[in-house]
Amino acid sequence: MSKTKKKVNEFIEKIIDEELESLVGERFGRYSKYIIQDRALPDARDGLKPVQRRILYAMYKLGLFANKPYKKSARIVGDVIGKYHPHGDTSVYEALVRLSQDFKMRLPLIDMHGNNGSIDGDPPAAMRYTEARLSKYAEYLLQDINKRTVGFIPNFDDAEYEPTVLPAKFPNLLVNGSSGISAGYATEIPPHNIEEIIQAVIYKLNHKHATLADLMKIVKGPDFPTGGIVQGLNGIRKAYDTGRGKIIIKAKSKIVEKKNLNQIVITELPYGVNKANLVKKMSEVYVKHNIDGILDIRDESDREGLRIVVDVRKDANTEDILNFFYKTSDLQINYNFNMVAIANKRPVMMGLNELLDCYIAHQKEVITNRSNYELAAAKKRLHIVE
Repeated sequence: MSKTKKKVNEFIEKIIDEELESLVGERFGRYSKYIIQDRALPDARDGLKPVQRRILYAMYKLGLFANKPYKKSARIVGDVIGKYHPHGDTSVYEALVRLSQDFKMRLPLIDMHGNNGSIDGDPPAAMRYTEARLSKYAEYLLQDINKRTVGFIPNFDDAEYEPTVLPAKFPNLLVNGSSGISAGYATEIPPHNIEEIIQAVIYKLNHKHATLADLMKIVKGPDFPTGGIVQGLNGIRKAYDTGRGKIIIKAKSKIVEKKNLNQIVITELPYGVNKANLVKKMSEVYVKHNIDGILDIRDESDREGLRIVVDVRKDANTEDILNFFYKTSDLQINYNFNMVAIANKRPVMMGLNELLDCYIAHQKEVITNRSNYELAAAKKRLHIVE
């Protein structure tokens, strides 16, 4: 053994003698498995990522129900980090805020007091200022969790137990959608109308071998919280069949004729579009291309709702100007379905039928477990009464 190697051995306690390729491969494999299963992708049964589930469960344990007073967000975040989710407080707070935003979630799961961000991309107030509690929808996700309906596992320091999945009394994955990026997988599931999805679940229970065409009579397509017009029936059909598909979302607009000018009034935007950036981009495009006929572009949104107005000269072609904005700005965007969720501990790309089947199987399990729990409790009580 050379002198140098001897010296190195004296300094270092443990030398791993292994090929770098296999070492990095094995480590990265473990890391990938973790972020795929336990971070970025939602569960097919309750539609939640681990951080979201932990936030809801921590709030349930704190007793922050929809009819109880609000509590400071910082207190909630502290509980989540200390008991279930040993990661950064900002990332936990961002997840909490997103669950409360009605322009991101079809049915917000958190009811928040204070500034929780806006469609203009404004940041929310710091967590020491805002207050939160569960919304009534979140209560439906957590209902019967105390009746041994779902599995529990020890948390990171074995001091508490946390649920592996929530009982989920409505199909949250399809209703609220989800998006996330992990290693080798990404997911993009759009929000849907809760009435349509529940009708589809009931139809599927009664018709086990329902075809996609039958289900699409009930579920017409995604239903985004920001509105907009969805185009591309074939894209929707393909997405519901295979889990992948492409649609176009257009802003909802109308042309209003005034006495001395015409107006383009935009009242609904495509999902995920930042309003402030859109108005800025429209102004830039109009200046850059020097479009004749546009007098002014302004944001007239207020508490009544969203409203972007473009003033157009009376003699200009308003239709052409509107189509120009559709083409050059985010008034029209492409949306790509990529319906990947965790089923049986692995990521699976699923169509509408498979997602509904996953949810129904989960509900059967939850109701069986609840019935067994209630039966055992009733037997105990009967024994005492006798």
